[in-house]
Amino acid sequence: MDPVISVLLAEDERLIRESLAALLALETDLEVVAQAATGTEAISAARDHRPDVAVLDLQMPEADGITAARTITARDSGCRTLIVTSHGLPGHLKRALEAGVKGFVPKTVSAAQLATVIRTVHTGNRYIDPSLAADAIAAGDSPLSAREADILALAADGATVSEIAHRATLAPGTVRNYLSQAVAKLGAANRHSAAHIARLRGWI
Repeated sequence: MDPVISVLLAEDERLIRESLAALLALETDLEVVAQAATGTEAISAARDHRPDVAVLDLQMPEADGITAARTITARDSGCRTLIVTSHGLPGHLKRALEAGVKGFVPKTVSAAQLATVIRTVHTGNRYIDPSLAADAIAAGDSPLSAREADILALAADGATVSEIAHRATLAPGTVRNYLSQAVAKLGAANRHSAAHIARLRGWI
């Protein structure tokens, strides 16, 4: 008999999370050992339960799935991470792979397909949904550096330069430089337009 794969399931919508947990419980080789509604909860649950695979929604409160995956992987290399998303933008896939994510699939997959992907990433192999991979290749890479993307993401909610500087622990002048570089690279009129462009393309 194959060993049971322990699974952490993180999804902020309770109905979806509990329904998916019930469907995965029908698989004899899978056991959902923990559930989480936020990225922070997912990180804590991974530490406490040490699952074999963490299934993470891309967009969650407090910390998104990619941030949670990066933290979980850094802390426990034995836990494989898998992102499920309804917003499969090319930039998201690139960021996920850089964070060490082993699987990336849309929420349109069936529970049976998801179970198969969980088994695949548990063995150390990677599974990327073919249509998402094709979109990422067609879109090309982000022109933004990692730091420019981080600063632009902080600007996306309308924060002032001073607020961004405080949150990023940088001098205001340094923040302005990063924002100016991002605006120029994206051919935008200002930092708010640049943030909008980058978000549409999944670069932040």
